[in-house]
Amino acid sequence: MTTEENGAGRELDELSANLVKMDELSQRLVAALANKTPDRAGLQGPGQDLYMKAATAYMAEMMANPARMLEQQISYWGKTLQHYADVQQALSRGKLEPPEDSSPSDRRFSDPLWQTHPYFNFLKQQYLLNSEALKNAVDGIEGLDDRERRRVEYFSRQIIDMFSPTNFLGTNPEALQRAVETNGQSLVDGLENLVRDIEASEGSLNVTLADKDAFKVGGNIATSPGKVVFRNRMFELIQYSPQTETVHETPLLVFPPWINKYYILDLKPQNSLIKWVVEQGYTLFVVSWVNPDAAYSDVGLDTYIEEGYLTAIEQVKQLTGQKRMNIIGYCIAGTTLALTLSYLHKKKDNSIKSATFFTALTDFSDQGEFTPFLTDDFVDSLEAEMAEKGYLNHKIMARTFSFLRSNDLVYRPAIRSYMMGEAPPAFDLLFWNGDGANLPGRMCTEYLRWLCQKNLFAKGELELLGETLSVKDVRVPLCAITCETDHIAAWKACYEGVRQMGSRQKTFIVSESGHIAGIVNPPSKKKYGHYVNEDLTLDADKWMAGAEFHEGSWWPRWEEWLAKRSGKMVPAREPGDADHPAICDAPGVYVVAQPRLIGEPA
Repeated sequence: MTTEENGAGRELDELSANLVKMDELSQRLVAALANKTPDRAGLQGPGQDLYMKAATAYMAEMMANPARMLEQQISYWGKTLQHYADVQQALSRGKLEPPEDSSPSDRRFSDPLWQTHPYFNFLKQQYLLNSEALKNAVDGIEGLDDRERRRVEYFSRQIIDMFSPTNFLGTNPEALQRAVETNGQSLVDGLENLVRDIEASEGSLNVTLADKDAFKVGGNIATSPGKVVFRNRMFELIQYSPQTETVHETPLLVFPPWINKYYILDLKPQNSLIKWVVEQGYTLFVVSWVNPDAAYSDVGLDTYIEEGYLTAIEQVKQLTGQKRMNIIGYCIAGTTLALTLSYLHKKKDNSIKSATFFTALTDFSDQGEFTPFLTDDFVDSLEAEMAEKGYLNHKIMARTFSFLRSNDLVYRPAIRSYMMGEAPPAFDLLFWNGDGANLPGRMCTEYLRWLCQKNLFAKGELELLGETLSVKDVRVPLCAITCETDHIAAWKACYEGVRQMGSRQKTFIVSESGHIAGIVNPPSKKKYGHYVNEDLTLDADKWMAGAEFHEGSWWPRWEEWLAKRSGKMVPAREPGDADHPAICDAPGVYVVAQPRLIGEPA
């Protein structure tokens, strides 16, 4: 037997062995799927009334304006027929090559075979034609209000993205090539990844985005030195060790969002805002929120303000001997910071010298891309879920966020993991993204009903802690940083909220990039620039049209603003004092503690 024949025999043996492994893994997959607990219907998609409204509106438009509908259909038929004819003509010439391809650039189809192979090119072009036709049909529907239109557009986009030929093994050339090159090993590895994810999620599919073994909180991320100097049931207060001999007299207190963990601001030393702020000469305190379980079902927005914000403010006063401080709120923590500032104004409490808001909504009249998830059918289902368990499992929120960017956060990672058999990347940002936190049931309901749906704070009608809170009562000097492509807190919506605040001193900055990358944007990288415009009397579009663009991070610009409000330099403060001995080292225990969740094993 020749060497070549021996090699072919070994490859055949490898392929046969891999097919056996795939059969065994398939049995595990079926068993894992059988463990799935059915999700509430309202959390899976819109109620039937939306589809009925869309279908009725489409039929009405067809009857009222048949020419327009026929024009759309004929255009689609014509393009499809022309595409088919071009393919047949190319084949009739005896050349195995695709026809001319003028389809738009798309990251999903970056493999050269989508351009050069007739079969894959035909699939790609026809998919893009189908996508365009469906989008045009939805865009042409009349008779839907804005909220219904946004929901129809969102769920139509989900269907379009789901049926991309890249998402199926038989129509993905890159995955097929990898399977052939590895004698099926890539498919075995991919199926193992798929089974692992489904087993870990108890029958549901949550794609693992990052290598969970590559990072350790307090090991190679969240490593800025500091001490936990206070703890209650809601949070741990971390005071960071000074890195300069002198610091600004006025301390700085940061409230991160409790939807995720605080260490987004302290990933690696190279991109840690916490490290950078300490190095600029500030006494920095950061709140690390507890990850709640059913025992926190009674916790509401008022609890976060009283046992969170107000308590942390009082502790910082005691620890520094200062009566006033500067304060930061990020995302939902920025929204709640605005509520707290309104409350403090009502109480004539001037503890806060200035406030900084990172991507924080205070006016929810424009719900942006979250519109599909803020209607009663979805919120009612969330309420039922939380009434049963006492909290909202972070996996539900993570799934919602992921499908706002399904190609980037669902399908592309799934293709790499399940069809290509690749291990998840060692990426700190994606690791943090997968390390979510639960939301207390009452707080989540209040946030969705009072703020997102009814917009009570912007209307000046929010009854909380015995006061009527209004965005107009946010009176302290403020700086708001928003992000140009933020799909969670759109910069224009943030801008409208800031415009309504009662402060006479307002600075507004728009950073390039999105909700996270636009904030975690260290000066050393020189990656994303930012826009500034002092005239906040303009509407959002005119503000941006007249804004001045600056290369590089907004961090130094903001720090210059903050320094003017931070007092003289004093000797650096070490964490804790006699009344607040260090409880433990940063990052503390709340950030890594895993709460007992209903339905999960002990």
